Amino acid sequence: MRALCWEGVNDVRVQDVPDARIQDAEDLVLRVGLSTVCGSDLHLLTGHIPFMQAGDVIGHEFMGEVVEVGPGVTRHKPGDRVVVCSFIGCGRCWYCRHDLWSLCDNTNTDPGITQGLWGADPGGIFGYSHAMGGFRGSHAEYVRVPFADHTAIPIPDGVDDQSALFASDSVPTGWMGADLGGVQPGDVVAVWGSGAVGQMAARAAQLLGAERVLVIDRFDYRLRQAERVFGVETLNYEAVDIGAALREETGGRGPDVCIEAVGCEAHSPGPQHVYDQVKSKLKLETDRPIAVREAVFNCRKGGSVFVLGVFTGFVDKFPLGALMNKGLTLRAAQQHGQRYVPMLLDRIAKGELSTSHLATHMLPLEEGALGYEMFKEKTDGCVRAVFRP
Repeated sequence: MRALCWEGVNDVRVQDVPDARIQDAEDLVLRVGLSTVCGSDLHLLTGHIPFMQAGDVIGHEFMGEVVEVGPGVTRHKPGDRVVVCSFIGCGRCWYCRHDLWSLCDNTNTDPGITQGLWGADPGGIFGYSHAMGGFRGSHAEYVRVPFADHTAIPIPDGVDDQSALFASDSVPTGWMGADLGGVQPGDVVAVWGSGAVGQMAARAAQLLGAERVLVIDRFDYRLRQAERVFGVETLNYEAVDIGAALREETGGRGPDVCIEAVGCEAHSPGPQHVYDQVKSKLKLETDRPIAVREAVFNCRKGGSVFVLGVFTGFVDKFPLGALMNKGLTLRAAQQHGQRYVPMLLDRIAKGELSTSHLATHMLPLEEGALGYEMFKEKTDGCVRAVFRP
């Protein structure tokens, strides 16, 4: 079968790989309908996450049709249309039973790497390096889905493929940021990043009752899309001082909840960007926490900061003093998709949550390298490139 493979830094190619097949009783094989790029994939392309091997199939956000099920699968049958959570959950460990699905104890098949890095191993994820299990990703004609009864979720008849696609990862990730970030009715919420995850966090904050939502980015086309689709307020950090703007918009206090949806390769027009680039080049830190710093400094006293962007290791100049002395609550997580996806599909079906607009570029799988190039370089107004195998 054909699949988009990582072959080295900034080198992805479509090539032939062995067919997906049932390996365990709880597996299913999915014919991929749609699969999309994700901002966290860019950390793989740049070599920021060093646990890739040539030939690894990338991609983790997808939907499709079930073509084969193992004898232990009870909730799905061939012909079913499903969306697949990016994180694989066994459904029976302590973490899965407590709705902490991305922390599953039984799905990371190479836990030693992350135990050494982080002191514990999270769950496995499709197409996201051997530190996260080494599973084949979704940019392929077919995918093996382990623990299928928990990892694949039926798509309601009223939800089209393109809308369902983003319920795999972007929508539950954004919703989790607003939910676990503690958004309450009447809050003012600031979101750093207006890509798919940032837009979904902003919409989640609105649906949870936020009075105002401000989205921060430097790409006007993404900010305009967020304004048009969801009616949020926007700030371009290359045009305004974000701290001053947020104080002005909140009566001097700062936002009640700040959601960081940028991640470990954040950008800034100021000297801190140069500082972090130099530190990372010299291996004195692994990640650039620019947006996290801004969120901590600008959140109101007693407020909440939630980190949605992917981080890999260690950062410098983290404002722990501000966090402690301002009485902030800081939380972070990879998405617990199985907790949220059924509810989110219902909201999409009811028209409360729009997602299909994120797919700005629809491409055949054979043009996967072009899709990633447009997405990485932010050309032609690309918010998300979507592949149809």
